[in-house]
This record gives sequence, structure tokens and C-alpha cells, in this order.
Amino acid sequence: MSNSTERKVAIVGGARTPFAKAGAQLKGYSALELATHSVDGALELTGLDPEQVDELAYGTVIVDPAVPHLAREVNFRSRLPADVRSLTLTDNCITGTSAIQSVYNSIVLGRADVGIAGGVDSMSNPPVMFTPEASRIFLDASRAKTLRDRLKVFSKLRPRHLKPWSYGIAEPSTGLTMGEHTEITVKEWGISREEQDEIAWRSHRNAHAATEDGRLKAEISPLGGFDRDLLIRPDTTLEALSRLRPVFDRSEKGTLTAGNSSPLTDGAAATVLMAEERARELGFEPLAFIRDFINVGISPDDGLLMGPGIAVPRLLERNGLSIDDIDIFEMHEAFAGQVASNLKAWEQGWKEPAIGRVDRERLNPLGSSIAVGHPFAATGARIATTLANELARRDARYGIISICGAGATAVAMLLERA
Repeated sequence: MSNSTERKVAIVGGARTPFAKAGAQLKGYSALELATHSVDGALELTGLDPEQVDELAYGTVIVDPAVPHLAREVNFRSRLPADVRSLTLTDNCITGTSAIQSVYNSIVLGRADVGIAGGVDSMSNPPVMFTPEASRIFLDASRAKTLRDRLKVFSKLRPRHLKPWSYGIAEPSTGLTMGEHTEITVKEWGISREEQDEIAWRSHRNAHAATEDGRLKAEISPLGGFDRDLLIRPDTTLEALSRLRPVFDRSEKGTLTAGNSSPLTDGAAATVLMAEERARELGFEPLAFIRDFINVGISPDDGLLMGPGIAVPRLLERNGLSIDDIDIFEMHEAFAGQVASNLKAWEQGWKEPAIGRVDRERLNPLGSSIAVGHPFAATGARIATTLANELARRDARYGIISICGAGATAVAMLLERA
């Protein structure tokens, strides 16, 4: 929906945990703990009184069956009062922006004035489950009326049943992982290994510079003794990246490596949104306003992560803007190959008219998911906060957020300073 005639919704700040590789520095924190830290961090960094918050929309992709209503539990554990409306979302890699859209809609409709939106994933702590066969045995045993009946059911257990089911990231609709889909896409679009490695190198270079000069650290609420992202490799080189072996297509035709793909990551992020008039009332200076957004879904056969190739051209056309009007493009880097393929779609036209070439200096100037990390549900809030802050620092007018998602979805969001 367009915000041209409705209440203007401002981003006034945000906060996140440091991002870390799964199984590493943040493995001792649950998703709930990470999420709570991001919300409390957003309150602290912005100086927002918790009593002023009307709504919390918070999401996760790796759902813990023990905490099905994550947002409400975050509400209880954080500094927010108990009467805050809390909504839990799961929308794959665009969960964070879907949470932002939920709060945006409430503010536009006058049902809220102040809200927090965000997301979390702890890939170090996915729920441990068993195979359907083993689960059936355990469930039948729990329902047995006598000890004898229970033992009879348990007698069906075999050693193979005790092996936990391994959480995977394959698409239920296709059986292929996002990396396998992207290998297909880069071959179809003629994307070279060299171009992918250069995108990855730029991501690390830009993220390191933005960490050292304090721009990224200013968004981080320190946790576990860490005040910066722990995946950035300042010493990486194109030569080092070129030596890595492909991981999804191990033949000589494979081009996706651990170096040019986003890593499995632990982390959480939260963004603070306000109606413009409420922000002014409370003494907050808006960093940027959400002008418009568009979500798309495509067939996986067209390229699982090619949604931005459609979403961004449609967003620009609907708002009467050209690619040259946009000061900063924040494009989620699930894989460097996905970034390159969508950029090529914008240049050549694909299902929508061509919009032109993006100046690489305007693309992810603070790095993105390859270097910073990608806790699935947190990425949207992380990018929104980063872009709003950078627009304010530069006093630039327009910024676009572009995120592809598992399930062949995508979102494009337009931020404006005016």
C-alpha cells in the first residue's frame, strides 16, 4: 500500500545484537534471549520510554515449539509493559520486513502510534526433533494407559530411531536448497565466479570500514562481551576467495562457495517505528519515512531468489521514480550469485521493463549479509535500521531495501527522508 495520503510512518532508530556464525560466540543464547536483548537494546539506544510502545511485531523462521508465540514472550521478558499488543510472524527471509509492515499498517490505520518490529534466529539452537517414525512411537507410548502397554510400544524402538532429525534448509516444494537453486540461476543468467567473488569482497570491505568508523557498531547493543559483528573478514582478498571450492555444485561448473554465500548466523534485530506527529511530540527526529513497499511471489521455476528482479522495478514505477533517483540500494546478499542475477535482471529487463544499472558505490555501502551475517528473520530489521541511519547521515532522499526470500518471495521497500 502507498503512504502518499495516509499518516506518515517514521523509522526513528533500532538496535540489534552482534551477529555471529552459528555454533560460535552466541550459541549460549536462545532465540528468545537474543530477541529480548534486541528489543531492550532498541529502547535503550533510542531513549524510548517503554510505556509509549503500543505494539510489538516480532518474527522467527526456526520456530521453537516450546515458544510458539515468541513475540508475547519477548514482551514479558523485555522492559515493555504487559499490555503491549504482541504479534508473532514467520515469513522466511522477509520476516523482518513483514513485521515492519505489520506495525506500519497499524500506525497508518490509527490503531497504534509507536511500535517495534523485528526478528531473530538462532541457528545454533534449532529445536531437536525425531523422524516421523520415531515421533509416532514416542507419542503412542505417552498415550498408553498402562506400563505394560507403554513398554510394548517402546519395544518397537531401534537404534536408528534415536538419531535426531537434522534441520535442513531445503525447499519443501522442490527438495532443493537455496544454494542449489542459486547455482541453477547463475548458470541461466551467465554469472561468473569472478563477479560473485567481487560482490563478496566488497561486502567484507564495506562492512569492515563501517565497523571501524563506528556506523555499524552504533546499531549494536553489546552482548557477551562483543560489540561488533563477528563474521566480517577484513583481510579477505579476491585471490583468497577464488581458491575456495564450490559447495552446492561440486563439479567444475559450480561457482557458489562458502566465501560468496551468506553464513548460517545467530542474531536478532529490532526497529522502532512511529507516526510522524507522535515522533515530534515525543521529541524524536525521524531518520526516514516508509513511503511504500511491495511484496511479490514467483514460481521457483523462474529462479527461487529472483523476486527482487520484479519487486524493485514495480516499486519504482508505482512511485514515479527512476533508478537514478535512489541514493542507496540495500540489497540482501543471500548469495553473491543471487545479487548479480537480480542486478542483471534490472539492467536487461525480466518480466518487467529494464530499469538500468545500479552504480556499485550506491549498493550496500556498509556491506550486507555475506559479511555481516544473515539470521533469517532479523535481516529485514537490520537492513531497515542501517538504511535509515545512513540516509540521515548523508541527508540523502531515497533508499530502497530489496530482500529475496525462501519460498520464492521477495520484498522491496522505499524509504524517503522528506
